[in-house]
Amino acid sequence: MANCVTLVQLSISCDHLIDKDISSKSDPLCVLLQDVGGGNWAELGRTERVRNCSNPEFSRTLQLEYHFETVQKLRFGIYDIDNKTPELGDDDFLGGAECSLGQIVSSQMLTLPLMLKPGKPAGKGTITVSAQELKDSRIVTMEVEARNLDKKDFLGKSDPFLEFFRQGDGKWHLVYRSEVIKNNLNPTWKRFSVPFQHFCGGDPSTPIQVRCSDHDSDGSHDLIGIFHTSLAQLQAVPADFECIHPEKQQKKKSYKNSGTICVKICQVETEYSFLDYVMGGCQINFTVGVDFTGSNGDPSSPDSLHYLSPTGVNEYLTALWSVGSVVQDYDSDKLFPAFGFGAQVPPDWQVSHEFPLNFNPNNPYCAGIQGIVDAYRQALPQVRLYGPTNFAPIINHVARFAAQAAYQGTASQYFVLLLLTDGAVTDVAATCEAVVHASKLPMSVIIVGVGGADFEAMEQLDADGGPLRTRSGEASARDIVQFVPYRKFQNAPREALAQTVLAEVPTQVVSYFKAQGWAPFKMPPSPAKGPVQTPQV
Repeated sequence: MANCVTLVQLSISCDHLIDKDISSKSDPLCVLLQDVGGGNWAELGRTERVRNCSNPEFSRTLQLEYHFETVQKLRFGIYDIDNKTPELGDDDFLGGAECSLGQIVSSQMLTLPLMLKPGKPAGKGTITVSAQELKDSRIVTMEVEARNLDKKDFLGKSDPFLEFFRQGDGKWHLVYRSEVIKNNLNPTWKRFSVPFQHFCGGDPSTPIQVRCSDHDSDGSHDLIGIFHTSLAQLQAVPADFECIHPEKQQKKKSYKNSGTICVKICQVETEYSFLDYVMGGCQINFTVGVDFTGSNGDPSSPDSLHYLSPTGVNEYLTALWSVGSVVQDYDSDKLFPAFGFGAQVPPDWQVSHEFPLNFNPNNPYCAGIQGIVDAYRQALPQVRLYGPTNFAPIINHVARFAAQAAYQGTASQYFVLLLLTDGAVTDVAATCEAVVHASKLPMSVIIVGVGGADFEAMEQLDADGGPLRTRSGEASARDIVQFVPYRKFQNAPREALAQTVLAEVPTQVVSYFKAQGWAPFKMPPSPAKGPVQTPQV
């Protein structure tokens, strides 16, 4: 599971704060709180107090961990501080605002009205929040080969590999180990990248030791030779370094070297993160596909997976809300195409595998997650559940839009398809073809399995164990499918499902744009938007 956690720094300013002091303006301070569930909020930090100011720009930034796969609800409170006590109960409240961290990072700069309480604005007061990721995003990328290495194996040549060490605190710290190249005295190792901070501690002059060894399966690797350098010297490419074995050098006067290490490429590059792309303006386009095959059962029966309980909820809607409520923050217009598959559709009652839930093929978009929920509820009594379970049509449908975005040659759009299904896919071969094709595009496929069926075929699509292949042997360019059975989360908080389902999306986004060599898309900050209404399901 991808570890999409990073530190985000929030910069805060306010305008037109109300005045609570009689003879002067207010002395505002901002408090940041995060929803921790159950109606409880935890304080994450405070800015400094700015004296006598109605339009403060706080110099103290507030930091928090960012998780893509959860909705991180934040509350900003502005207080007029007139005493030295840390308690805020005796300080005047100047207004507050709520939003999600996802809204802030995707908007680049978010301005919200300050409210004294729901429905009561704090005059003309507003708060503006911008986010910046806190990390050194540089990486060291290298390509290295060797010539005329010493032969170490009695019955063959050597099996060489490289190790890079950084000096620090009087020790050598391993920062990279290459792959082993079997039986080769003139190897070329794969290009590799190491975080800049990790490689040299942030200082290009830090001593670096490079060791070349002959790999032995029992772990008793034979040293071929070493050399000392620094990142600054490595960057003077092409650069050759003599590989020296210290003991041989001492024993043999005629000894020259044990081979030559040739650095062909050594460059410091920017390693863009998921936040870099989102904050650069990349839109995450969210599409939903709902399974209406007969195996779900008669929707009028309480045993059906499509049965709406007295509270109007079923597993399909719960899964939709859990995942959609996270993704919707990253789409500027909040309009989501939603489709059904596997049903007989009026008026001709032909089986369709990509019919719009709103029955409008010219405009299949639904307004927010609530719009998808409404469309699903309206479509359910109008279709006949049938079959088979074919994924390929809807995957190919979204892939056509992803292909158009890829043609633009910018990291401006990425597509996420959420498939909600109750059983094994029928068109396995066609689905594999569709996924392999989509793996070359800015697109990910999330599958949530509802009910208690055998989902072995779904797990095969999730290619964590290796690339997915078509019947002709073509392999997927990258893993873009994430499958999660809903039953594992029936007794867990809704947020737990979204965390698991969306955990791989940031890595998939970055891997695609990095493979294309596309830097984050640059665009003017989007218009300020207020909080999205939580869908009621």
